[in-house]
Amino acid sequence: MAISHSHDHGAANTPCSPQDTEAFLQEAEALVVRQGQRMTKIRRKVLRLLLDSDGPAKAYDLLANLDGEGAAKPPTIYRALDFLQDTGLVHKIESLNAYVACGHTSHSHSAVFLICDTCKGAEELHATATSASLKAETHAAGFHMTRAVVEVRGICRNCAA
Repeated sequence: MAISHSHDHGAANTPCSPQDTEAFLQEAEALVVRQGQRMTKIRRKVLRLLLDSDGPAKAYDLLANLDGEGAAKPPTIYRALDFLQDTGLVHKIESLNAYVACGHTSHSHSAVFLICDTCKGAEELHATATSASLKAETHAAGFHMTRAVVEVRGICRNCAA
């Protein structure tokens, strides 16, 4: 199966999580190398943990699951998460203080998250018109936006049913 970045960005909401973890990890490694960086063992393990997570994951939960990775300490996990964010492989959901993997290695984009107040789940929304408007408005204000994360709170379709 193709990596999830091949989906149609015209749709209102499409999945951002990679469907094939191993293929995505290889693609992520190639992206990091193209950027002149290294995908260290810790960075790869943190990314895998996020890919395997059922929802947004907190740094300390990830740290607890870094078994067998030596004496990993909080600064280690935060450095790995910062690196993965900078490369566009991970988004941070500030209000949850948690992280999610993003399967779009082919382009950078702003993230819009729909966060359920009931189940605490988060789903990434491809709000292309919203992202374009935000970019235009920040540009008009003389601000060069590098990335944005918009968080929308409410009740998801599953909890509302």
